[in-house]
Amino acid sequence: MSDWNDKIIAEFRANGGEVGGQFEGAPLLLLHSTGARSGEERVHPMMYQAVGSAYAVFASKAGADTNPAWYHNLLAHPEATIEVGTETVAVTARELGPEEREPVWETQKERYPGFADYERKTDRVIPVVLLEPR
Repeated sequence: MSDWNDKIIAEFRANGGEVGGQFEGAPLLLLHSTGARSGEERVHPMMYQAVGSAYAVFASKAGADTNPAWYHNLLAHPEATIEVGTETVAVTARELGPEEREPVWETQKERYPGFADYERKTDRVIPVVLLEPR
């Protein structure tokens, strides 16, 4: 997975936030989080949805039964940084509660049906995390 992520990260940075392949045309950001246990910086490419001036990201892990590492990192260390296009933005992460989550999640599934597939693959509620500029 690291090699795959590294290629996407390099392409993102070389092309001002644009990538091809399965993410072509999709809104993509690079999340810089602090490892929950290691304390080391981690960088993860992921799709996002603009929600006002904030960015919603989805802990889908392709429908796995466990949450992705970056989700645990943000719970432990909510202060993070994102790269969006050519900008770097300092953000604070917070998980959306059920009422806030529902419309954001439904919009994501409508725009990108793969997220509905991920939801069908797992029994867990896929967390939606809002990255709010600080």
